[in-house]
Amino acid sequence: MEIDKRDCQRAVPFLDKNIYFFGCFPFFSVGFFVLFCYYIVIRLCLVDRWGYFGSGKGKERLMTVEQMRRRKKELGYSYALIAELSGVPVSTVQKVFSRETKAPRYETLQALEKVFSEPESREDSLKEAAFYESKRQGEYTLEDYYAIPEEHRAELIDGVIYDMTAPRPIHQRIAGEIYRQAANYIMDMEGGCLPLVAPVDVKLDRDNRTMVQPDMVILCEEDRLKEWGIEGAPDFVLEVLSPATRRKDCTKKLQKYADAGVREFWIFDPEQRTVLAYFFEGDVWPVIYGLDNPIPVGIYNGRLKIDMSNIARWLDASEGGEVF
Repeated sequence: MEIDKRDCQRAVPFLDKNIYFFGCFPFFSVGFFVLFCYYIVIRLCLVDRWGYFGSGKGKERLMTVEQMRRRKKELGYSYALIAELSGVPVSTVQKVFSRETKAPRYETLQALEKVFSEPESREDSLKEAAFYESKRQGEYTLEDYYAIPEEHRAELIDGVIYDMTAPRPIHQRIAGEIYRQAANYIMDMEGGCLPLVAPVDVKLDRDNRTMVQPDMVILCEEDRLKEWGIEGAPDFVLEVLSPATRRKDCTKKLQKYADAGVREFWIFDPEQRTVLAYFFEGDVWPVIYGLDNPIPVGIYNGRLKIDMSNIARWLDASEGGEVF
C-alpha cells in the first residue's frame, strides 16, 4: 500500500512538504532518539557507577572507583605504590582517585582492580592467606603475618599489614654498602655487636601486632637475637626510602623506632641524596647530612664514619640510565 503525500500533509499540516517523511512517522523518529539517549545514559552509568564498559564477551564487572578509594585507605597504599603494582602511570592514578577523570578507561580500571581486589582474584598478593578475608586492617596479628606466603614481602605495624615490593638494585646497593662498612669496622675495631642486612624480622614492640623488616640493623644486645629474627629494638636501624615506602618510613616507622628504644635511626633518601640521622640519645635530631663527607654513627660516638663516595657514584650512574 502506497502512502499518499496529501494524506501526510493533511495529518501534519504544520510540516513543510520537504520533510513530510518525518511527519508521517513521528513515532519512529522519536523512538530512535529515545533509544539513542538510553544507550548513552546506560553506557556512562556502567562505566562511571558500576564499572562495566561496552558490550560483548570478556567485559566483566569491576570495582568502582569509590570502592578502590576505600580499599586504598584501608591498605595504606600511596599513589606511587599503586602505580608500581598496577603499571598505571602515577599521574593517571592521581587523576582517577581525585575524580578528575570522570570515566576511566576499562583497561585502567582493570589494572587498578588487580591491586585492590580480594585475595581470591589476586595472583600475586595475599590470596593464600585466609585471614585476609575475615579481618580488617588494624586487627591482624603475628599469626596472620606468618600465614603470608614466604615469597610475598610484607610488614605488620600496629595490626596493619603493608605490602612491600621488591627493592630496586640501587636500593640494595645502598643498604649493602653501609652494612659492609659497619661490618668491617665492628670486626676490626669494636666487636660485640652484630650488623644484619634485610630481610630480617624485627619484633619491635615484643607484642603480637608489629613485625618490621628494616633495610639494615646493628644489634648489640645478644639476648635479643632469636632463631627467627630479633625480639626487641636494635641499637641502629637504616631505612632506604623508595616512592612506595617514603610516607611509612618517615612517619609510622620513625615513631615506632623511637618509642621502642632504637638508639639511632637513619633515613637514606636517594632522591634528595641526604641522610636524616636520628640519634635519639643526642640533644639535636635529626641531623641532615649530604653525601660529600663521611657520616658519623652516633652509637659509636663518631668513631665509625660511613663513606658515601661509592653510593654517590652509583646514584650518578643510575640517573644516567646505566644498569649495574
